[in-house]
Amino acid sequence: MKKLFVAFLFFLLITGCSGGSYTDVSVDKAKELIDSGEVQVLDVRTPDEFAAGHIPGAKLVPLQVIDSMLSELDQKEKYLVVCHSGNRSTEASKILASNGFKSIYNLTGGLSEWTFEIEK
Repeated sequence: MKKLFVAFLFFLLITGCSGGSYTDVSVDKAKELIDSGEVQVLDVRTPDEFAAGHIPGAKLVPLQVIDSMLSELDQKEKYLVVCHSGNRSTEASKILASNGFKSIYNLTGGLSEWTFEIEK
């Protein structure tokens, strides 16, 4: 019984100290979230990539400067984080989650998989 209790305390310690989490979503789920008005899209690509085409209404928050822009973001908002392939958005999602943001969605496959409208 004592071992079970110690194991339970260890589990609580590990899960309680995690840096937060985010949810990976497909292109279709991302489009659904956008269309419902539930999320603000954060594009973490470079300014040149963003200028070449982005999801309408997306906010440019390049991964290279995301740490310095955290104070400009509302932790209570729901965010969909996007990049070209999903690698930078995964990193950005981890940063947001570890800084107390609760509702983070990461577009798996990135904009390379996006089949919907792009704004230039």
